[in-house]
Amino acid sequence: MTIPFPAAVFFDHDGTLVDTEPLWARAKTEIAAEFGVTWSEEDTLACLGRPMVETLIRLQDLGIPLSREELLSRLTTDARNIVSRTDVPFLPGIQNLLDELARERIPAAIVTNATAEIATMTAGRAPEGLVHAVIGNEDVTEPKPDPQPYLMAAHRLGVDPTECVAVEDSPSGVTSAMAAGMKTVVVPGMQTVDADQGTVHLDHEQLSLEKFRDLFAPRPS
Repeated sequence: MTIPFPAAVFFDHDGTLVDTEPLWARAKTEIAAEFGVTWSEEDTLACLGRPMVETLIRLQDLGIPLSREELLSRLTTDARNIVSRTDVPFLPGIQNLLDELARERIPAAIVTNATAEIATMTAGRAPEGLVHAVIGNEDVTEPKPDPQPYLMAAHRLGVDPTECVAVEDSPSGVTSAMAAGMKTVVVPGMQTVDADQGTVHLDHEQLSLEKFRDLFAPRPS
C-alpha cells in the first residue's frame, strides 16, 4: 500500500500558525514591570524559537525573584489569559492548508518550544480531528534545536519523519526539523533564517499540498 505524500505535516506554533509572539512578549513585559524591571525587544528577539528555560533564566537575570517553576506558571497563566481575550487568527494561507489536510485526511501536529497549553488552544480551532498531537516544552528533555520534539511528534502519529513536511520560522526550529529528517519549509518570521537553512523558503500564502508535492513528493521511476 502506497502512503500518500506527505504522511503528515508538522507546524511550529508561535509565528508559524498564529502571530502569538507579541502576546508572549506582552506577558513577559507585564511580569517584568510588576517587579520594577524592563523586558525589552532585544530580550524578546534573543529568546525567539529558543528553549523556554532560556526565557526563564533571562527573566531571573533581570532581577525577578521567582523560581523557574514559578515563572513558567506565571507566564503560562498570563499568556493563556491574554490569548483567551484576544482574536488571534491563523496567519495568511494557514487556514486553507489546514482545510486541505483535513479533506485528504493527512494528520497534523504542532511542535513548539513554548508550553503545549497555548498551542492546544490553537489546535482546537483547526478542523476537527486534524491535529493529532501537540508537543510542548514540558514534553521533551531536549527542546529545539535538538530533533527530539519532531521525532516525538512523528512517533506519536506513527509516521516516518522522512515522509513528512515541517513548517518553521526560526533557525532553531529549522535545525530541529531538518535533523529529524523532515522536508522543512521556512516561512518568514521575526528572526532571519539563512537562505541555505531548510529545504525551501516560502511565504505563508504559498503553502499548499500541491506545492509540497511539487517540491518534495517522490517522482515515479
